[in-house]
Amino acid sequence: MGSHELRSQNELSGTVHGATIQAGAVHGGIHFGAGEAKGVARTPWQLPPAVHVIDRLPELAALEQHRTRAMREERPALAAVSGLGGIGKTTLALRWLHALRPHFPDGQLYADLGAQSPGGGVLPEEVLGRFLRALGVPAPDVPATLAERTALYRSLTADRRLVVLLDDAATAAQVRPLLPAGRSVTAVTSRGRMPGLTVDGCYPVHLEPLGPEAAMELLADTLSDDRVAAQPDAARLLVELCAGLPLAVRVAGARLAARPERRITTMVRALTEERDRLEVLAIDGDHNVRATLDLSYRTLPPRAARLYRLLGLHPGPEFGSAVAAAVLAPEGKATELLEKLHDASLLLDRGEERHRFHDLVRLHAAGKALEDESPQERERAVRRIADHYLASATKAEEIIDPQHRTMARDYGPGPVVVADVGDDAEAALDWLERELPNLMAVLRQARPAGFPTVCWQLADALWPLFLRRKFYDDWHAAHEEGLAAAVELRDAAAECRMLTSGGVGRLGSGHHDRALAMFERAARLFLERDDRLGHARTLNYRGLALQRLGRPDEAADLFRQAAAELPSRGDRRAGALARLNLADLSLTAGHAEEAIRHAGAAHTSLREAGDLYNAARATRVLGRAHLAVDRLDQAEEQLSSALATLRGMAAHYEMAHAVGGLAEVSERRGHTDVARERYREALELYASAGRSGSDEAETARHRLRRLDPGESGS
Repeated sequence: MGSHELRSQNELSGTVHGATIQAGAVHGGIHFGAGEAKGVARTPWQLPPAVHVIDRLPELAALEQHRTRAMREERPALAAVSGLGGIGKTTLALRWLHALRPHFPDGQLYADLGAQSPGGGVLPEEVLGRFLRALGVPAPDVPATLAERTALYRSLTADRRLVVLLDDAATAAQVRPLLPAGRSVTAVTSRGRMPGLTVDGCYPVHLEPLGPEAAMELLADTLSDDRVAAQPDAARLLVELCAGLPLAVRVAGARLAARPERRITTMVRALTEERDRLEVLAIDGDHNVRATLDLSYRTLPPRAARLYRLLGLHPGPEFGSAVAAAVLAPEGKATELLEKLHDASLLLDRGEERHRFHDLVRLHAAGKALEDESPQERERAVRRIADHYLASATKAEEIIDPQHRTMARDYGPGPVVVADVGDDAEAALDWLERELPNLMAVLRQARPAGFPTVCWQLADALWPLFLRRKFYDDWHAAHEEGLAAAVELRDAAAECRMLTSGGVGRLGSGHHDRALAMFERAARLFLERDDRLGHARTLNYRGLALQRLGRPDEAADLFRQAAAELPSRGDRRAGALARLNLADLSLTAGHAEEAIRHAGAAHTSLREAGDLYNAARATRVLGRAHLAVDRLDQAEEQLSSALATLRGMAAHYEMAHAVGGLAEVSERRGHTDVARERYREALELYASAGRSGSDEAETARHRLRRLDPGESGS
């Protein structure tokens, strides 16, 4: 029968026809009227053999706690174990139920409900027929209808202590007629979660992939030799490639076990090529990871299956719900379809509307996209994903740094889905940081996929994150990719932006010579384009590089030139930044009054331009300059004002400077306890900005140790 007939039969389960019995111990036989069932009691022991369980102790403990509570309340115990195909659901259930045999002497019943079979699962009346015969009802006396079989089954189990395993269930409706009565224990396994069984008192257990150590233990158990102990690094790589899926680890281990002379590195090399990984994780005629995932895929409704395929094209490790909406645009919301993927255990829940593919499932989904989607549709989906991240990052950039000169963005056809990145700078920075692995993956994918504009524009949108939270490795990589894309496009304006923004990153990470070379290359490009304003803007950058290279006089000349030229070319804000750089240079040289003059002028112009971030930086320099000449009241006022503004912008590095200055104020006033706390706060801020090894952090650490010799300052 098909699934429609299965549903029709299930509807009969509420009506009982024919004779029913309520029996405990049965001696001799059960006698009915003419034509009704008769039989003898039997004790079935149907569970398959148990397999060694690795690292599922918390789940086993939770199941046993649920059983103990149910027995204490004199009711049946029902638990559902769900998870991805090959995750070890049946293994866990068997381990639990086999351990219960001493407490349940009346037998064990087992049925494979065949949810993944082409026919859509075994009908409950068929399973009940087998269960009744196993419990002693002669075949001719098994009732004909589902309702009658259910009634007889519950009567026979009312006073028995049984364990029942219903393996690979399709739906709660398929399971419900098979639940025994009395104080029995039933475990249901299913790839999908079964919320419908909750009303029956079901306890849900959802299995996640194994951790690295447990997967290593499983590999060693499968090999049964010393190769894991002898080659631990290779073994760790192998289980990483299997992504903690027990079936994958078992298959890889079994293939190695068949070749005792083969090193684990051989299997690692075979699995490293993503395209062939699912083929390698197979044993002919037996276990096969791809076939296991195919079974789950075939149960999906068409639209959910399409979402699964298209999400397989996502290049990063996890994603938000908005990505699913983006790949389906303009078809509509994806919430219900995502739930279906979760119900089928094809997605892992990461909370807060975030989802993750198991690594092997992602490969499977991408493979299905290659099989079932046209090249044009795949390209459109990849572009929609890229546009989603570019538009969302640009929105975050505008919130964090509204003064940044955002260049035009080029999106593909169709609606662009924008994520909720928050309403303030802190939230937007947090969004960028959380999504950074995805943003970098999209950026690296964009050029090979034929979207070079996305590549450099995404690098540009990441500027405020890099500037404030100092992810230097990603900063360098993003701008190298972006620069290559700009050169490929022959877009001189984009090339200059990548050179200047990327150069600031090189400057911050200590590559001063390289930064200067990038700034000078940008200056030449601006001159070639006769862009005098662009060339004038490079004066600031080149001056900063020269300052870091220990050439302060040359740096001062460029800053003064920029301060004079930029306002006349229409960029008063950049001219004010040049004055701020002069202030910083003067302060470093010990010219505090000159620093106060430049910083004050810079602060006024930056506030007029609406650049509150850099205005706060100017205030911080003013505070430091007043501190240098022992004007402690003015220093505290300016530093506190700067800190209040910078806190709202999540500018941890600049905040650390301000807090360090306030610590010095407290120290000079003899407020030692306050000074200690502020130095500690400054060090925490430097660490959160990735600058715990900077000269400024080392100064704060040294001052803290001087105040408290027992303080490590780490």
